[in-house]
Amino acid sequence: MDLTAARPDRRLVIVVRADPVICGHSGEARNLAEAALHRGFDDVRIVTWPIDRLQQAGLPLKPLDSVTPYSPGIVVERPAPIGDYKVPDGRYLAGLTGRLVELFTDAVPTVAMSLYLSPHATAIADAVAVARRTGLPVDVVTIAEAVGSDVTNVVRACVENDQFGAAAHVLAQYLSHDVVLAVSQYTRDLVVTEATAIDARHGTRFADQCRERINVSYPAIDVGAYLARDEDETDRVLADRGLTRDGYVLFLSRLAHAKGVDDLIDGYVRSGAPAAGRRLVIAGNGPQAAELRAHAARTPVADLITFLDDVPDDEKGHLMAGCTAFVLPSKPRPEFIETFGIALVEKMLSGGGPVITTVTGGIGEAVGDTAIIVPVDDPDAIAAAIDDVLAMDRAERAAWAERAREYALRFDRGVVLDRILERVASVTWAPALA
Repeated sequence: MDLTAARPDRRLVIVVRADPVICGHSGEARNLAEAALHRGFDDVRIVTWPIDRLQQAGLPLKPLDSVTPYSPGIVVERPAPIGDYKVPDGRYLAGLTGRLVELFTDAVPTVAMSLYLSPHATAIADAVAVARRTGLPVDVVTIAEAVGSDVTNVVRACVENDQFGAAAHVLAQYLSHDVVLAVSQYTRDLVVTEATAIDARHGTRFADQCRERINVSYPAIDVGAYLARDEDETDRVLADRGLTRDGYVLFLSRLAHAKGVDDLIDGYVRSGAPAAGRRLVIAGNGPQAAELRAHAARTPVADLITFLDDVPDDEKGHLMAGCTAFVLPSKPRPEFIETFGIALVEKMLSGGGPVITTVTGGIGEAVGDTAIIVPVDDPDAIAAAIDDVLAMDRAERAAWAERAREYALRFDRGVVLDRILERVASVTWAPALA
């Protein structure tokens, strides 16, 4: 750190699995950071994990050279691990928590926000407790946002396996924050449901606290980037990919079982899209990538199915704008439930053909009444929906696109951050951050 630099007046720290992780909430963190630059924060930091640790974890990652740079004024920190091989799993968390302690003890008024409860909310809670014990000046308001998979991955598993201590640890640290958020009403309800189960079994009182304190804060989207899309650049991007406008059905998200890509492939095969000359473009990466490629190769229209695993952030909107239809047929799985659907909102802002999706988890909150809804695990329904889109004339598709874009404007990153900061300002012991 440059000790000669001017002391900042207002800091935002976001703890998250950041780029290059393929995850909508890494993009949400970026959007909150970018919006903070326009809301009076002169020190904006994303504190995250070293690249090699993300690679070792097996997370789906973008190619490093495809990650869009952050704006000047946003610092991404990846603290090094603390200790050696004798500390098997705590080394990286110790590095992250230790860095937060340093940021919290320099008297700079700070808003510290975590996305994912485990371990990010825990790291912030631990860092604040340590910082206050140092006797140094601490001026921090903390925000914990549950994104959903942290509940299905951790809390629900603890409930099912009767691992009371671990579940209590996550919920207690979550509720220790000054502002407690969930990324959708579905996620809020999920947290309350699991807390109720813990209370019923162990006599705790988490559920009432969750009902009283958790507020919904939808993901922050860079609306302006999609609205400012250049049509000539869209044509160039499509041409470089060998695509044409209205010439393909698009999927763009992680390649995982819960995303329903296998159902999409089967539905595409059964639809009239191949005969109409529409390709299927599957963009993304993830744990089922090889399996899905093999599945597509076994179909009679394998030559019409294209996989793209190298789509940079600034190309997504162009691919979405050019598609005949955007299909994300998510389905609930034990390991993951779609708790919002950030990619759907990005598509709605981009234009292009209608969205076809399910109402799994929080997707209904993301799309409202602006999408064609199909049941989960139903390739025939996907095929029928694709055929319905193919039968639409240009005016009807344009009407779908306009209605979807209008609905999606509510998720603008500036609007979302302003609402979060209103809650921060209501924390009575932090008037400097109001």
